[in-house]
Amino acid sequence: VQLQASGGGLVQAGESLRLSCAVRGINFRLYDMGWYRQTPEKERELVAGITSDGTGNYAESVKGRFTISRDNVRRYVWLQMNNLKPEDTAIYYCNVFFRGDNRWGRGTLVTVSS
Repeated sequence: VQLQASGGGLVQAGESLRLSCAVRGINFRLYDMGWYRQTPEKERELVAGITSDGTGNYAESVKGRFTISRDNVRRYVWLQMNNLKPEDTAIYYCNVFFRGDNRWGRGTLVTVSS
């Protein structure tokens, strides 16, 4: 399984970023996908998830600001992040639960300055 996340960067509060995750090695259309984030002070937390049929769910802290989406043909999952806040600063990871195990890609760093 290969999960390659990209799109992080340094932005100011109120700006937007779009994270991408290219997924290889699984029958992508069958799996729920997720975006998680982690900081040195906090454990890794779920930011947004999307079912195989495209239903999204969100952490309370990002509802109304973030949107998760997927393309089952191109095998991508995206996280559109709007109105970013300094507390969104973290390393963001793409995730799939595959064959009884969480699989993680290399994270992408998002830094939001105030």
